[in-house]
Amino acid sequence: MLARCGSGALVGLEAVAITVEVAIAPGLPGLSVVGLADAAVQEARERVRSALRHAGLKVPLTRVVVNLAPGDVRKEGPSFDLPIALGLLLASDQLEAASLEGVWSVGELGLDGALRPVRGVLPVALAARSAGARALLVPAANGVEAALVEGLAIWTAEHLSQAVAVLRGEAPTPPPPPLQAFPASTRHQSLDLAEVQGQLHGRRALEIAAAGGHHLLLVGPPGSGKTMLARRLQGLLPPLSNEEALEVTAIHSVAGLLPADGALLGQRPFRSPHHSCTAAALMGGGPVPRPGELALAHRGVLFLDELAEFRRPVLDQLRQPLEEGSVWISRARHRSRFPCRTTLVAATNPCPCGWFGEPGASCRCGEGLRRRYWGRLSGPLLDRIDLQVVMRRLSGQELGASYRRNQTSGASGTIRAHAPETSAQVAARVKAARRRMGQRNPGGCSNAALPAQALRRVLQLEPQALQLWEGAVSQRKLSARGAERLLRVALTIADLDGQRSVGPGPIAEALNYRSFDQAAEGQGENTQEA
Repeated sequence: MLARCGSGALVGLEAVAITVEVAIAPGLPGLSVVGLADAAVQEARERVRSALRHAGLKVPLTRVVVNLAPGDVRKEGPSFDLPIALGLLLASDQLEAASLEGVWSVGELGLDGALRPVRGVLPVALAARSAGARALLVPAANGVEAALVEGLAIWTAEHLSQAVAVLRGEAPTPPPPPLQAFPASTRHQSLDLAEVQGQLHGRRALEIAAAGGHHLLLVGPPGSGKTMLARRLQGLLPPLSNEEALEVTAIHSVAGLLPADGALLGQRPFRSPHHSCTAAALMGGGPVPRPGELALAHRGVLFLDELAEFRRPVLDQLRQPLEEGSVWISRARHRSRFPCRTTLVAATNPCPCGWFGEPGASCRCGEGLRRRYWGRLSGPLLDRIDLQVVMRRLSGQELGASYRRNQTSGASGTIRAHAPETSAQVAARVKAARRRMGQRNPGGCSNAALPAQALRRVLQLEPQALQLWEGAVSQRKLSARGAERLLRVALTIADLDGQRSVGPGPIAEALNYRSFDQAAEGQGENTQEA
């Protein structure tokens, strides 16, 4: 007898419909799987047999052939265990055909019949709804994740015997847990911008990066606060919208990085890969491509600490994705697209020892060593970074400001120093600026993602500002991309200040964040002059 049931296979961030065909034919007992299945799918035959026996169900003592159609789509992972088991029960007349009509299923089976969670359930649920399925049967641990898709009935089970009882109508379908957003305050609210002493130039650049989605490079000696500043960008970003949260959750589901409760992610991601990571880890890859760190930071922050320690071939692969907001992974049989509209924040030392150009410090690096160090950062990559900030060591007076604020002068109790702004105060300005962008920019995108033609339509540049910009482009020999990005930063500054038009002030301030306009070989001189 031939039986069919529905399931889904992941291809990039999407799932394609898979028909699991099970045929029972005369012959020696055995179960074979065909249809471009990887080793994990091939091993399903042992898990399915054991699970059926422990669930009190019969294992056909004859030849069984399982075909996963279409045959030209690669299938991987243990998510096909459950549909194979259900198809086998249907083919051996232990289930009625009507019970599986329009029902998709995914899940891994333990040897005792327990249903274990699998990755990528959210894209499979979206594909099932698009295909017109009436229900999706998933492990109980994936119930909350699958329930994020509206308009599709979600059936959950903790054991194969429970799933069979639900399909036979012998047991009610347990409802999935209530939908709850992943708490957005557990991580970044403990990192407050008020803890950063001094570095007013860096703080302002961080605010501009959060408001406009601009990429940021922090260059300074060890201990100047580069990492401390960068890790507080997440707390300045506005919360995710429902559509953005679903998109981010789907990426993490495919990567298998959702929290244990499988709830909707409510906070913007913050990814910080080590400088020893490979190109595949950063961009994504594998026989069946999975998202890398760049895609996992979609709608959030990608922090590359010790940027000059990354291998140049790895960094150069960031050029096109940072500009287009997506990365394509090509393989012989298919191409996968992963969105990566992220804000890049990078930090690096000015030289290998870290003290070049720092007043009162002695640099032990020679000119050749410094050039090789900065040579890892190509000019085209630096040209795509809108905000380039040089940070300095804090003086003893600046470091002691927080301690002085905790002291009072005499009986009056007057605080001797003003406390720096908190993340909540800066985030309020960022939210207001993004609201202005959403009302003005096509599609409500940020200034950094605004297409060039749309930028020319929405930008109101005052005559004096235009003259200043033209002179700066000629004097600094900016590329067309760098000149345009200068206008984007100035537009963001005007949005933060509540200005409709861009005057000379925002242009002049934007010029202060272009510390490394020349090619990589001239970075040592630029760092010293800045």
